[in-house]
Amino acid sequence: QVQLVESGGGSAQSGGSLRLSCAADEYTYSTYCLAWYRQSPGKEREKVASTDSDLSTFYSDSVRGRFTLSQDDAKNTLYLLMNSLKPEDTAMYYCAAGACGGDGEGVVVPETWGQGTHVTVSS
Repeated sequence: QVQLVESGGGSAQSGGSLRLSCAADEYTYSTYCLAWYRQSPGKEREKVASTDSDLSTFYSDSVRGRFTLSQDDAKNTLYLLMNSLKPEDTAMYYCAAGACGGDGEGVVVPETWGQGTHVTVSS
C-alpha cells in the first residue's frame, strides 16, 4: 500500500526555518518521483519542489533559493528545508508521488498524496 506520511510542520517567524519530512514506503520511494505541493486558502495547489528522473530538482520561482529538497535513501524519506520563510509561505504542505516528467519539472501528475502538514509563518 502506498503511503506518504508528512511531518515537521508548525509555526515560524518570518526569516526563520522549518524542515518538512515525507516518509514513503519502499516501493513508492524507489518507483516514483516525489514532490512537495502547497495550498493556502483561496489559492490553487502549487508544486514547490520535486525530484525528477534525470536527477535534477524542480523548484518553483516562489521558493527557489530559499527551499532545498533532499533525500535519505536509507530511510525512504524526502525532506524540504525551508529557509528565509515569508508569511506568504503559510499553507498546507503535501507530499505527493507520481510519474517523473524527466524534463526537469519533476512529478507530472500526482498519483498519491500524503495527509498534509501545516506551516504558519508570522511576520
